[in-house]
Amino acid sequence: MKNVDIKKPFKSKGTGNIIIFIASILLIYLLISLYFSKHSFFNTVINGVDVSLKAHEDIEDIIRNYVKDYRLQLVERNGEIEEIIGRDIGMEYNEKNSIDKVYPGRNSFKWIISLLKDQKYYVEDLFVYNKDNLENKINGLNCLNTDIIEPQNVSFKYINGSYKVIEEVYGNKIIKDELYEDIEMSILKGVRKLDLNENLCYENPRYTLSSDKILETKNLLNEYVKAKITYKFGSEKEILDGNIISEWLSVDKNLETVISEIAVMKYVKELSKKYDTVGIARNFKTSMGKIVVVSGGLYGWKINREAETEALLENIKLGNVFEKEPIYTQKALYRAENEIGNTYVEVNITRQHLWFYKNGKLITQGSVVTGNPNRGRSTVLGTYMLNYKQKGATLTGPGYEAPVTYWMPFFGNTGIHDASWIYSFGGEIYKRRGSHGCINAPIYLAKTIFDNIEEGTPIICYEE
Repeated sequence: MKNVDIKKPFKSKGTGNIIIFIASILLIYLLISLYFSKHSFFNTVINGVDVSLKAHEDIEDIIRNYVKDYRLQLVERNGEIEEIIGRDIGMEYNEKNSIDKVYPGRNSFKWIISLLKDQKYYVEDLFVYNKDNLENKINGLNCLNTDIIEPQNVSFKYINGSYKVIEEVYGNKIIKDELYEDIEMSILKGVRKLDLNENLCYENPRYTLSSDKILETKNLLNEYVKAKITYKFGSEKEILDGNIISEWLSVDKNLETVISEIAVMKYVKELSKKYDTVGIARNFKTSMGKIVVVSGGLYGWKINREAETEALLENIKLGNVFEKEPIYTQKALYRAENEIGNTYVEVNITRQHLWFYKNGKLITQGSVVTGNPNRGRSTVLGTYMLNYKQKGATLTGPGYEAPVTYWMPFFGNTGIHDASWIYSFGGEIYKRRGSHGCINAPIYLAKTIFDNIEEGTPIICYEE
């Protein structure tokens, strides 16, 4: 008996069914493609108008109807909503547009892609409007005619010894050019809603709580206010700490910490005014037992303002904590009520007499001849100090040249020296034959002073 293969007919029938199915699918796809040759794809939007599956010949009417009731909704930062209505700005469908350029070259067989991907088109000349009307509408918006709150970066506030970060302020200040541009583009694109905040129409703070720079700036500010400098002025002290320093600190628009050099200079200047003693009026008890007020001169304490300002700035930046004396350009012997101490030269111009005390002991005294007041050469008044001493010097000036053995200057070319050309001292001689300002002394007196005096010793010149 002959064997028959029954699987072969079934196999042929199954293959035929597949071919028929595929052919049917292709036919359906071709028919749909034919449909889309004259219709828009799925998910097709032209300038904000949804024309999905619409016949090409109907699209213009659809867009015309869209324009008739067009209105652009402006969502503002404070939640307020304003509108720009199309008819108020003369918005119309442009009959001479180039919408026909959207379709040429489009392959209708690719319609299936539109199921997965939006088909958005923008035709630049699809709509027209009156620019003046639009500008007037924009100028009349509430968001441009309200009290302006300027944006502010995060700030820093000194509270209880350290700095806290204060949240930024966004404000409501509109960037008008940006607003106009975004509104115009929204109209041309047929957009119906414009969020001004999302589209960056507002001026925003540059630095916010989320900025990386915040921590760096805060740490630096706190480093500065950690500084504590205790200035010593003898038994008195001035403490400079964060409470004062914080008033000198600021943060610029780039969140850089700035120390006000002017404020630091003013602080040092105030210290100088309070504690400098050069030229101040001093109560001085004379050898005659009388109390006189002596003003002027060069003796005393004097802060070097420039150097101390520079040092203070550096100490603040380093957050230093320590005690110190300020930098001085000049120091007195003592920082007390009696800065002169008990070693000094006393010159009584009225009595034409000089006394020299060392450690409270009278070393020498004697009559002298001081500057001639009748020729405008009076000896300077005030408290000075010995600049240096020199053995053997020639004093020169207009019309004179005088060699001396003991030279002890205390104010420029004014000083104490011997005067071998004078045979009598004291009395009223200085009013007739007085010096050019120096204190002329007998050689014994000048020698004793010279042998015992040291640089910096106070020299007090006064009149009764």
